Amino acid sequence: MKKLFFILSRIAVLSVCSNALADTPSPSEEVTKPNIVIFYVDDLGYGDLSAYGAESVTTAHVDKLAANGIKFTDAHSSAATCTPSRYSLLTGEHAFRENVRILKGDAAMVISPEQPTLPKLLKKAGYTTGVVGKWHLGLGADTAPVDWNEDVKPGPLEIGFDYSFLIPATGDRVPSVYLENHNVMNLDKNDPLYVDYNKKIGNRPTGYERPDLLRQQADSQHSQSIINGVSRIGWMAGGKSAEWVDEDFSTVTTEKANTFISDNKNTPFFLFFSFHDIHVPRLPNDRFKGATNMGVRGDAIVQMDWITGQVVEHLKANNLLNNTLIIFTSDNGAVLTDGYDDDALTLIGEHKANGPFKGGKYSAYEAGTRVPFIVHYPSKINTGVSDSLISQIDIYASIADLLGLTLDEKEAIDSENYLPALFNPNLPARKTLIEETPHTLSLRSGSYKYIRATDKNASFVVKKKNIDPGTMNTPQLFNLVSDIHEDMNLAKKLPQKVNEMEQIMRGIEARQTRLESGVATREIN
Repeated sequence: MKKLFFILSRIAVLSVCSNALADTPSPSEEVTKPNIVIFYVDDLGYGDLSAYGAESVTTAHVDKLAANGIKFTDAHSSAATCTPSRYSLLTGEHAFRENVRILKGDAAMVISPEQPTLPKLLKKAGYTTGVVGKWHLGLGADTAPVDWNEDVKPGPLEIGFDYSFLIPATGDRVPSVYLENHNVMNLDKNDPLYVDYNKKIGNRPTGYERPDLLRQQADSQHSQSIINGVSRIGWMAGGKSAEWVDEDFSTVTTEKANTFISDNKNTPFFLFFSFHDIHVPRLPNDRFKGATNMGVRGDAIVQMDWITGQVVEHLKANNLLNNTLIIFTSDNGAVLTDGYDDDALTLIGEHKANGPFKGGKYSAYEAGTRVPFIVHYPSKINTGVSDSLISQIDIYASIADLLGLTLDEKEAIDSENYLPALFNPNLPARKTLIEETPHTLSLRSGSYKYIRATDKNASFVVKKKNIDPGTMNTPQLFNLVSDIHEDMNLAKKLPQKVNEMEQIMRGIEARQTRLESGVATREIN
């Protein structure tokens, strides 16, 4: 009987997908290769865009993408923190499989050069690939510390990107320099650059020694070397000529992105534009100061919107917009205070950065991973609003299907192909989805949300970040249809449901190949 139910279920799924893909070419047909741009914003919450209900800030450029594309209301980053989410997006694999966590600024690259990646996949299809902006996936091998004065590799170029222009880790971590391809920009060989995360090096003042020099006061974690009036995580010696100016991030990265587009406009390209905004330290360009009443965090949102508009307008000016698939999303939910005193908490007013959801960055509750997700592709998609459950991890397999590419058995094993749902707001996507935090895993299934019990200490999230981490030493179960804010724990009332969802989660954790995931591909046509 179970076998018959499974067969009938698969027939129903295949029928829906087959109809949805009727206008999509099969592998034997000519495949149109759209340019692909992923706007990956940092720490942007579900409620931080006016398209998603914000009233204290206006994001006209992103709103235009939403109005002319598909706005998803139940889309997720794979994790509630940045490094794991970036890892999963580029590999199609859950970060917990390799124990990927938030990295130090001098950490080795967590994606192996031998590993399949989204840019490698696209290169197989003839794409030129580029990454611009925040990296935070590590650089160099784990056999020796990075030598910033020589070629820095392995890096993005070794995992499939043809061009890279990076903030090597994050704005709040040293080295506070730009890295273009393999080399630190503007580095003077007579003033070599060194980085240390264990002890002070060099003669730069630090935040804990000279708080009077700071433009923003910082917590103990962010109180090491001062660059551009802001203390960072870690110590940096030398490299004075290569130092960045935070206020220039918006113009510098936008120019690099648009140059990449101009240089490759005659061939299909993939641009992974990874914003620093609205991560700390928040130091928007002068042109955006006072753009909102929320201080620098609100102004950084406006800056992010401006950057998005500049790149979209550049695509349009080069007659590329209609044949460009744009995906706009965020690496995790919002956090207001994350190491610096920039008045984001006191100036927030009525603004709800995470919309109606509980938690935020770092949290197992919905606001940890439920983020804005917009798909814009004028020549192909049906516009509208989609309530389908979907993950950024699915971008990999869906793009593979779009281009008629077959994935290897052990490639992107957690990525599921929901191309029809990405192009049509009325089509379903996932039935289950894992949400990852540094402390535990959660599972969405149907109307239910299950948070696994954990004894890991997440008190720093409460004390330092002002966010409920969503962790308990007993299971949590919520019905999101009747309890979107996750206030009524049903675990004791529904122990069978808890057990059922725990077993589903264990099955996903044990997965080793794509075949075990039961993922539908273009082969179903």
